[in-house]
Amino acid sequence: MKDLRVTFKKINSYPVWSKKQFYNSAKKINGYNNASLARGGRGLFFATGLRFSSVYVAFLFVLILLFQTGCAQKKENDVSADNSLKLANAYYTNGLYQAAVDEYLAYLHNYDVDETRKANTYYIIANIYFERINDYEKALEYYFRIKYLYPQSTLQGDVGKKIVNCLERLQRSTDAQRIMQQEAALDKGQSEQTRPGAVLAKIGDKEITQGDLDYEIRQLPPYMQDQFNDKKKKLELLKQLIAQELLYDSAKRKGLDKDKEVIEAAYRARKALMTEKMIREELKDQIKIEPADVELYYLAHKDKYVEKDDKGKVVRQKPFSEVAQEAAQDLALERQQQAYQKLLNRLMKAENVRIFESRIK
Repeated sequence: MKDLRVTFKKINSYPVWSKKQFYNSAKKINGYNNASLARGGRGLFFATGLRFSSVYVAFLFVLILLFQTGCAQKKENDVSADNSLKLANAYYTNGLYQAAVDEYLAYLHNYDVDETRKANTYYIIANIYFERINDYEKALEYYFRIKYLYPQSTLQGDVGKKIVNCLERLQRSTDAQRIMQQEAALDKGQSEQTRPGAVLAKIGDKEITQGDLDYEIRQLPPYMQDQFNDKKKKLELLKQLIAQELLYDSAKRKGLDKDKEVIEAAYRARKALMTEKMIREELKDQIKIEPADVELYYLAHKDKYVEKDDKGKVVRQKPFSEVAQEAAQDLALERQQQAYQKLLNRLMKAENVRIFESRIK
């Protein structure tokens, strides 16, 4: 009873209700008939009221947050799907490629888009990474997304080609990997077989032989090869090869072989070399020049083989015997150009190439 009185005195200090109001409420709620129990129950009722009030406030706070989030979402979706797509296209047209990618992804996330449109939009995103940003890993990610998530898409054929192109630029194609592994396994023996000779230098375990040095000299233009008949010049070239290998190994350790600019430049250089070799192989059997052809060419272009004074006036016609070699070179160049144009026309027709000249700005 003493504890109950102490509690009652504490409860009396709370100015919540009048005593009579509280006693009556306590009796009704708790079913207490004894006034002292009602007084004692007041603390329980008051504490319960506090807990209920805290829960109510928290619940109300959550409702407010949900309401605000819903309003924000509604406000965001006030932008139509077409306008969102137009914005993404505007970013792309004006060279804001990353912003275009972000907006295309937001368009896919915020709106109900059919499977065909999703595949087409992912294809646009992949092409931006591939053609504009030159991030081939990201491009590959979205090409693969189309390939495996939208197998019925009409883009599958083009996507397959783009995946191969990405892998080529990343030097990760299956064939390339297989060939690289074979070359790595046979590297030392192959070097000894194809480029034999005395070992001129060592970089760790890697050897540079006389055959390697001679090979590098043979890759130079004919007029430069004569400069390396001297031993001192060959020593200078050997030191250049050593420096190149050292710098290459250092760059590779820094991961520059995965640098976007390096990958793109290497791809373009490889493409140019392959194109040049293909043209040589295609045209080598088509260009045959007979001595009579050269003389006919000279007679048809005599105005090219004259001497002129300072004022541009012709003072002498050069005889054929004097310019026969020059005329032969000019004829060979002309026929190469004709054969090249013929080859190009054939390839353009086979690949159904179309040029929309009126769209060029």
